[in-house]
Formats: sequence, structure tokens, C-alpha cells
Amino acid sequence: MKNPSTPTRAALLLALSAALSVSGFGQQTPPEPPLDVTGKLRFHASNVYSPLSMVGIAAYAGILQADNAPREWGQGASAYGQRFGSTLAWSGIRNTLAFGLTSTLRQDPRYFRAGSGGCWRRTGHAVRGTILTRTDKGGETFSTWRFGSAYGAAFLSNQWYPDRLNTTRLGFIYGSATIGLDMVRNLGLEFWPDIRKKVFRK
Repeated sequence: MKNPSTPTRAALLLALSAALSVSGFGQQTPPEPPLDVTGKLRFHASNVYSPLSMVGIAAYAGILQADNAPREWGQGASAYGQRFGSTLAWSGIRNTLAFGLTSTLRQDPRYFRAGSGGCWRRTGHAVRGTILTRTDKGGETFSTWRFGSAYGAAFLSNQWYPDRLNTTRLGFIYGSATIGLDMVRNLGLEFWPDIRKKVFRK
């Protein structure tokens, strides 16, 4: 999730955030049984390799290509392949770290909708669901898996970027941007079922 520096790119990236990580797009309010290790592996793998996630990765690589970011990679098919591979690798690293953390710390990576209440209450629920996470025992704790995987993937994926982008400052920026996009995704998960019902009558 690289180079979110211009307003146009940031707006497009927000539009693509759901496509990059859409597992569990119809989840309901708990109680639900906790995910075992296999379930968590499938959850995180689908965030990387599901068809919609791959479309999102391809589209994001296209945004970087159009914006010539990073400029050192140039243009052409090989440059697009490099950008696609970089984005796919970032997603793989992030979800691998997330799987390790959710399994070890016994945290649940799913977002559970409020499903009812006013707009502000549900927005607050989505924000809270980004910072905190449900545990396998049904409690609530700081979302170590989300923050750890976001910043870990940002710093690790910076290693193959040009030196001017491989800095501590940009690592924190990229990690924070990822958390912000997770929040946007959770808002989508919270409100999309209602929008779909009203607009598409489903």
C-alpha cells in the first residue's frame, strides 16, 4: 500500500480499499463461534488471493502505473508487473503477519457489525472495531494483530523500494494509511448491507 501522497491517488485508494480486503463482507453481529487456526488461515489467505482482492491489487497497481510511482520503476509492461508484484507481496506479508498474530494472541480478525442504531452510533462502532478486536473467548482487546501487521508490512515492503522511500518516516506513514483504510473498510462492512438492501432491494 504505497505512495498515498496525492489527493487523487488517496481518493482512488479509498475506493479500492474494500476490494483489497473484503473477507467476511456479510458478517453478522456476534455471537459466532471463534475461528480456529485453519479458519484464520483461510480468512487471511482470502484477503490476498480471492478474486475480488486480486482485482483490487491489479487496479491499485494500475493507479501507481498511471502516477509513475515510484518514478524509478518507469513505465511499460515490466514496470506494471513490478508494481503488481510489489502490491501483492505487501498484501501477502501483511496477512502472513496478521495470521501469526491472530493465532498466537487468540484474536479474532473479523469485523462484527452493530447492524442497528443510528448512523453516529454505528460509525463509532466501526471506528472502535478498528482499534479494538474481539478475542477468541468473546472479550475485547487492543487490535494488536491489525496494528502489528500494518506497520510490520509497511517497513518490510519498503525494503525493495528506492532508498528515498525506504525511510522510517514513510514506514510510519504507510502503516498509518493502512490503518485508515481498514477503518474505511469497516465502515463499508457496517453500512453496505443496508445500502444494498435499499438500492438493490436485496
